[in-house]
Amino acid sequence: MERTLKLEELASLGFSVFLFNQTDYAWWVYLAFFLAPDLGMIGYVINTKVGAITYNLFHHKGIALCILIIGYYYSTEWLVLSGIILFGHAAFDRMLGYGLKYEDDFKHTHLGWIGRANDSEKNRL
Repeated sequence: MERTLKLEELASLGFSVFLFNQTDYAWWVYLAFFLAPDLGMIGYVINTKVGAITYNLFHHKGIALCILIIGYYYSTEWLVLSGIILFGHAAFDRMLGYGLKYEDDFKHTHLGWIGRANDSEKNRL
């Protein structure tokens, strides 16, 4: 199942690249802003609750799609670009195993714990 989920996120990332290709921006713009959503981690400087909120705000695919749709509806290119990049970045992170964060710990995500073997992995070792 894990492989299937990673392939699904790879397809979402590919869709983001496809959507970006439909814009008039140069490719370096996508690459330059691709890691910008990670600025959401800055909330962790305050505490884990604020960090989880800010991180999740910048990594929620539903929010990214809303921004993208609003950008298309109002013909606002920078919103379209923002939505595409947010969506692609969130897909890339999830493909690597980084999910939306819980408030208790940066490494606790909706996909499980980052860097910790889960019970099924422990049983295989």
